[in-house]
Amino acid sequence: MERVTFQSGSETLVGQLYLPSKVDGRLDSVVLIGPMTFQKEQAPTAYAWRLAAAGFAALVFDPRFRGESGGQPRCWEDPVAKVEDVRSAVSFLATQPSTMAGRVAGLGICQGSSAMLVAAAEDGRIAALATVAGHYRDHDGDVAWLGDAGLEQRKARGREAKAQFLAGGAVQYVAAVDPTDPTVGMPGKFVWDWYHHWADRGQWENRYAVMSDDDLLAFESITAARSLQTPWLMIHSDQSFLPQAARRHFDAAPAVHKQLSWEGQTPHLAYYDQDDLIDATVDKIVAYFRRHL
Repeated sequence: MERVTFQSGSETLVGQLYLPSKVDGRLDSVVLIGPMTFQKEQAPTAYAWRLAAAGFAALVFDPRFRGESGGQPRCWEDPVAKVEDVRSAVSFLATQPSTMAGRVAGLGICQGSSAMLVAAAEDGRIAALATVAGHYRDHDGDVAWLGDAGLEQRKARGREAKAQFLAGGAVQYVAAVDPTDPTVGMPGKFVWDWYHHWADRGQWENRYAVMSDDDLLAFESITAARSLQTPWLMIHSDQSFLPQAARRHFDAAPAVHKQLSWEGQTPHLAYYDQDDLIDATVDKIVAYFRRHL
């Protein structure tokens, strides 16, 4: 693993580039992006080193506003910025001696799936796409996630917080996760149960800029799905987040080489840290990328 830095817009991003132990010629590569509020040490790393062991170069990075990467205000969730960060990561890989002649694939996990889907639809340099336990974004999915009233309340508070910030005011924050508080960035006990251990160890900041709601809840990925021509492997389950939104997105995609791996009752968060499941998931991704890169 090599620690790397690259530019995305005006910000410097910090990442980790995982390479096979023996590099023979130029490598195909994978850019990874993880769940909402993620930092690079979390779910994407478990996939990156396995992809490197299978012969790919795999790049994980902190998106702007999080972890070691630059950008103000901190802990701002801006999916449009994440799409730009993915495209900048693709540009960075094109400059590296080990990867410049190879092709690039994209891998999104949870809400990173919607950002990676948009990036793949917009950027023809991403030659294949895989998404795992995706949080796919359309209006019906947002209502299922937050409820009609909750969705409108969060949009309103996001607009207000953004206006305050742009007028020179302070950034408003809430927790990113909490087991009982519905106003946090990612409400719900099952999310809290996974994330708070990272916060307890000082490896992740449990903080969410309220103005994120203005950006996050204006973002959707169903339009990108409808235009996607990139080969796409979707891995999902009945117990992954918003399964109906996942099916709507997959059905909407016109991509000829699309493949759906629907995995029954596999719990959503098992895709983050259950070793045997990640092993099997990466095996599917590797086989798919080898066919389509």
